[in-house]
Amino acid sequence: MTLVNQIEKYIKSLLSQSGCDAIELKRSDLAETFMCVPSQINYVLETRFSIHNGYLVESKRGGGGYVRIIKLSPDKEGELLNMINSASGRKISQVAGESLIDRLTEEKFLTEREGILLKSMINSNVLSQENSDMNVLRGELLKTVLLNLLRDDF
Repeated sequence: MTLVNQIEKYIKSLLSQSGCDAIELKRSDLAETFMCVPSQINYVLETRFSIHNGYLVESKRGGGGYVRIIKLSPDKEGELLNMINSASGRKISQVAGESLIDRLTEEKFLTEREGILLKSMINSNVLSQENSDMNVLRGELLKTVLLNLLRDDF
């Protein structure tokens, strides 16, 4: 397991153990725990705890500074649809699409199986290299499938 994955797993376990949707941490304490530089902690926070991944990260720098990580939970259908539309929109990269799928799976809007199927569908190896803009196609495919999976009338 890579260092980035270890740090992500550790932070997520702290969130789940806290019993609430937010935790406060010191970047320096995390760096010390994982024997790395604070910039590696920043990388994890930027790539694994972004809005697309369902988190809000607030930070205060300087002496006594902290990082507050808040897990966002779309609990209403309207919020879920807004999240899908804003995250996928017209264009989406493979990484951003996979992050959205992971978040929907984590929130139990998708099953693990559905997540795996969606990820395989938006994989660059599956999409034709001849397409002039793979990200447009990927965004449209992801949006269409997600909106259909979330319909109640099946």
